[in-house]
Amino acid sequence: MRASQSRPRSASRPLPEPAPAERQRFRRVLLRWYDRNGRDLPWRQTDDPYHILVSEIMLQQTQVDRVLPKYHEWLGKYPSLGALAGAREEAAVKTWYPLGYNIRPRRLHAIARESVARFGGELPSDEDTLRSFKGIGPYTAGALMSFAFRKRAPILDTNVARVLFRVVIGRGDPKTHRMRKHLWKISGLMVPHKRAFDFNQAIMDFGALVCTARRPKCAACPMSGMCLAYPFDPRREGPSLE
Repeated sequence: MRASQSRPRSASRPLPEPAPAERQRFRRVLLRWYDRNGRDLPWRQTDDPYHILVSEIMLQQTQVDRVLPKYHEWLGKYPSLGALAGAREEAAVKTWYPLGYNIRPRRLHAIARESVARFGGELPSDEDTLRSFKGIGPYTAGALMSFAFRKRAPILDTNVARVLFRVVIGRGDPKTHRMRKHLWKISGLMVPHKRAFDFNQAIMDFGALVCTARRPKCAACPMSGMCLAYPFDPRREGPSLE
């Protein structure tokens, strides 16, 4: 993945894609790292779509250590979409405190009510229907497809985008529309047919623990031999993916 590291890229030049052998190497290295270092998180021990939806919405712009106690409290009070749909919206917002970004519990409450009205209190298992819910975008739909329904589906949150951008692209502005669209494509190419659940969890953990925004652990990184951004230089990256 390093052949064009020193060449500037114009906006019109095709963005690089990993070859099949490079994808296999990336998966192998990442999954080996995850088997040794993956975090033991409660939403990884369930395939309940609602529980996974709660975790994904809570984790938007919020650190894992802040989410953990609230995740358990929320599910203790609202154990199902039906229970949440039957609660008052303001009660849900109060339960959410102090996570902040209070549009999130309001969206979760609205999804619960819509799921009861349309699907008997369940979440559908196809991406298009999931994305018809207000508040479920492409990332959340991909996470539900992968983590709840165990299907091969790409995800692209900030951590995933950072890892893929650095390893496969190496330089430029990771936040442009063109680059974001391309990173979605790469994410789809990278997800293996086997262990798709583990792969998507692994790449999120890798971005959170190793390939961090400001001080990536390049010296200990198992991806260093294939990473186009190695050694990390923030001047090559443009606006950081935080």
